[in-house]
Amino acid sequence: MDLSYKTPEELQTVLGERLRAIRLGRNLAQRELAGKAGLSLRALINLEAGEGSTVESLVRVLKALNVADAIELLAPQPKVSPLQILKQGAQVRRAGRSRASKGGGA
Repeated sequence: MDLSYKTPEELQTVLGERLRAIRLGRNLAQRELAGKAGLSLRALINLEAGEGSTVESLVRVLKALNVADAIELLAPQPKVSPLQILKQGAQVRRAGRSRASKGGGA
């Protein structure tokens, strides 16, 4: 499924649906998962409905479902560290700007 064309609101709905599917796949009631996550039932209902939730609520639910590793997929560590490049002594290239032609054309 290509999610790149979805609006932020649509993406929240997709995320909520997927969290609900994981919860149901583990045979957990909303009240039970909310308790495990340390959230109110309303906060979990809002998250699953894709309605105004916090990052903290999302992280708590991911941990309670034992899928916190999903954060790695959401925001993977950069493969190249700018500090590591500097430590290796590599010359840093900066993005250049285009220069106007010097000929002046007639």
